[in-house]
This record gives sequence, C-alpha cells and structure tokens, in this order.
Amino acid sequence: MNRNGELHPRPALDSRLSWRPAERRDLDAWAGLIARTAAVEQPVWFERQADLEQILESKNNPATANTIIGFDPEGVARAYGRITKNRDGDKANGSGCVDPEWQGNGIGTALLGWMEQRTRDRFAEDARPAAGADAGGAGAVVPRPRLRLYTEQQHQHQAALFASSGYGIVRYYNEMHRPLNQAVPESSLDPGLELLTFAPEWHEPVRLAHNAAFQDHWGSEPRDQEGWGFVVNDPQARPDLSGVVLDRSTGTVAGYQLATHDAEAALTRGFREGYTELLGVRREYRGRGIAQVLLADAMRRFAAAGMDVASLDVDSENPTGALALYIKMGYVAVNRSMAWDKELQPAAP
Repeated sequence: MNRNGELHPRPALDSRLSWRPAERRDLDAWAGLIARTAAVEQPVWFERQADLEQILESKNNPATANTIIGFDPEGVARAYGRITKNRDGDKANGSGCVDPEWQGNGIGTALLGWMEQRTRDRFAEDARPAAGADAGGAGAVVPRPRLRLYTEQQHQHQAALFASSGYGIVRYYNEMHRPLNQAVPESSLDPGLELLTFAPEWHEPVRLAHNAAFQDHWGSEPRDQEGWGFVVNDPQARPDLSGVVLDRSTGTVAGYQLATHDAEAALTRGFREGYTELLGVRREYRGRGIAQVLLADAMRRFAAAGMDVASLDVDSENPTGALALYIKMGYVAVNRSMAWDKELQPAAP
C-alpha cells in the first residue's frame, strides 16, 4: 500500500517519453512505430494504419482510455500499448510494442505495468451498474482481473519479459499452411444444405452462428455487433473468398468460413496467402462434413484468386477435433504462438 492508501501505486511510465492516448492525428506516427518494429521482429501479422483507424472508432474500448503512445522529444512514436475488454468478459487482452532502438531499458516493463493497471480499472468500471440498472445482488461475484497477452515462438525477448513479470502460458496455437498446387479433397454437403458466398445480408446471421459455434471453445467470448463489425469490415477481409453453409429448411446458418488476404505480407513472406480468419459449425450440425466442404471451397477460391497457400490458426487443444481435420486436408504446422495470462489483484476501491 502506498502513502495514498492505494493497494497498487500507479505505474510510472518512462519520463524520457511524452505519453498520451492515441488520437487521429497520431495515425501516421503510430503506424510507423509498428512497421519499424515489425521490420525487425518479423511477426506473421501486424496492425497497419487501416486497422488503427478501426481501433479509434471503437465505442466499447475507446482509445482515449485504453491506448497509450510514448513520443520522444522530436515527436517520434517510440512505444505504445492498448487493452480491449468485453464488459462481461473474464479477461482483458493486451498488445503493444517498443521501438527496437528503445528496447532493453525498461520501457516494455513500464508499459506492461500500465496495461495491468488499466485492466484493473476496466474490471472495476465494468462491475459498476450501468446508468438506470439495478445494482444487483449483494452476493454478486466480480471476477478477478486477468490480462492476456500473445507472443509468437520466435519472440523470446517478449517471452522473457512476460515470464519475469508473473505471466504463464495457458494455451498454444498452431499456424498451419496448405500448398494450393495440390489436388483439393473431394467433399459434398447433405441434401438440404447449400454453399453460398458470404455477402452483407449474412453479416448478422453469421455473427449469431459464430457465437453459437464458439460457445464451447476455450477463451472465446460472444461477439457483439461492434466487435463483429471489425471482423466483417476488416481492411483485409475478402468476402469473395468466404463461404456460408445454409440449411434451406430452416434458414439457419449451419457453418461459415471467413477469409482475409494481406497483399503487403506477400512482399515480405514470399508467397500469397489466403487466410481463414474464422471457421465455425454449429454444434447441432457437426459431424456432417460441413467444415471440410468449407475448407475445400476456400482452397478453390484461394487458388482461383492466385494464392499460393491456404492458411489458418488453430488452438492446439481445440475440442471439436479441428486439428485432426486440418492435418487430414493437408495442412502442416509452420509456426506456433502462445497465450499468456496473469491474474491481477483488484483495483483499490
């Protein structure tokens, strides 16, 4: 406890930098920082300016409270961090970076401290009743604050920072590739099921199908309309490479495959990649080959669009048997990433 009676003193950010929340005027500098860091660290994916514009538009996670950027005396962005959290979620997700020229001098540790404090504050804020709402029962359980971070296996400096700061690995994910110069496995749908191209009229039905399909997946939380809007309006989204399986008898979306393509990444990675961002099948439709049909359809669409590789990421402990399906269809693991969690003490009342 500090002299102000706080259980957790507010973390001090590096005084060599001037810190403030991200604003629209910072887009060029912010994107430049991320690009400089990515050029050295070579992540599979990184945020670009169009992605940052989406972050600034969020109402559930307003940038004014949930982002921070550090600028040097010349006005160059050198570090940034942000968190996101669903109001009813049991965790916050953190991300950020430090300019490679400024790494190794404690800025990353201080930035992590800011993310942890902001996570505590968000949990406290979200536990308060909304205006006009009932306060709830006296015995209502407020979840302990928890922050989740992600690293790729090659980023050992990040892993060392997280481990030394009390984080532990809670999940592994495999990035998997499948060359498109191979024959696509044959597959077909049961009568009454129809494969369609994803289009705007399917945005909401697929959101509902996604929430239903992923309710039994570890770490998944329901997507609200704002969060889903970021998916379907992603700058790299490719609805023309995405598919929906519809049950004609009920009008229910039984499954879906949403694809993206990062044209800029092809210049640095040396191949053109069709990426399956999301693949899901409602529980009551599983076991009928729908996921296989969707993946085969994606491969055909990717190949027709001039892609070299079909790719996706999978939770190594996925409960639906997805990993076995991907291997059966020719996908091979090429990279691994990890989710790290830390349970935090609540913010002082």
